[in-house]
Amino acid sequence: MPSEPLMSSGWTAPDPSPSAPFLIAAVATALCCLCALWAFGGVFRKAEAIKNKKSSCKCVCSCGGGGDFGPARANGEMAMCGKKRTATAERQVGGSMMEQLVPEITTHALSYLDYTSLCRLSMTNSAMRRAANDDGAWKALYHKDFTMEQDSITPVNGWKSYYAATKAIINVNAEFYNIIRERSLPAMSRFWLNADYVKCIHGSGELFMGYTAVINSWALAFNWAQGGGGQGAAFQIRNVRARVLSDMAWVTMKAYVDMDSGPFHVTNIYEFHNKWWYMVHHHSSVMLMDGDQGPHNLFG
Repeated sequence: MPSEPLMSSGWTAPDPSPSAPFLIAAVATALCCLCALWAFGGVFRKAEAIKNKKSSCKCVCSCGGGGDFGPARANGEMAMCGKKRTATAERQVGGSMMEQLVPEITTHALSYLDYTSLCRLSMTNSAMRRAANDDGAWKALYHKDFTMEQDSITPVNGWKSYYAATKAIINVNAEFYNIIRERSLPAMSRFWLNADYVKCIHGSGELFMGYTAVINSWALAFNWAQGGGGQGAAFQIRNVRARVLSDMAWVTMKAYVDMDSGPFHVTNIYEFHNKWWYMVHHHSSVMLMDGDQGPHNLFG
């Protein structure tokens, strides 16, 4: 028998290919990634906003306040910050102008300042400090205040330190003559170094050696002046010159016991012990004038 033809139905068999599930999984993964990126983006945007907010109020905080005191206060404090920045900029400009000057001009300009003003200038800003600490400026000030001598020396610690040391020893030397004016034997005893090698030559020409003999000679001089034998308190010191080393200094000068007589040439020598200068030698010799053969004051 001839076979009967098969009848066709409306159902189709499923496609055995796995491409459809793969596409669904890929789309789901992509959506998850997008959501994650969006979430992280929000976190970064929030952090940036906080950073910008802090930066915007930094000026107010740095000026001593900030906080919730209203926009008027914030604006005022921000204006103060602006003024401070302007002042800082002006100081920087001033410093840069000082640095641009020729060193010789800077030294010449600073030479018009005194000791105190030059020290104060060094405390203004870094540029002025460098200018005020210039060795040439302190050398010029030394020549102006003390002497043009010692121009060829090179102080170990610079001219600023040498100026301070010279000023200190001249003050000590002035104290020596204040003691003579006051005729204070206890002060004179503390002024001299208690050593056997100290020496004192008075204007009379007498030599005294050793601490005890030297102090006794000053006791004699003070008593002589107090008894009316001389004018110990009426004298002036002129032409003071000092040379300072690390632990020794000597000072030369002219001492006028009274302005009617000739001056005494005086040399004082000091040693540095226990953070203080002590006298170790005093030598006074009268500057003889024509026909001068009279007695001389012990205070020279």
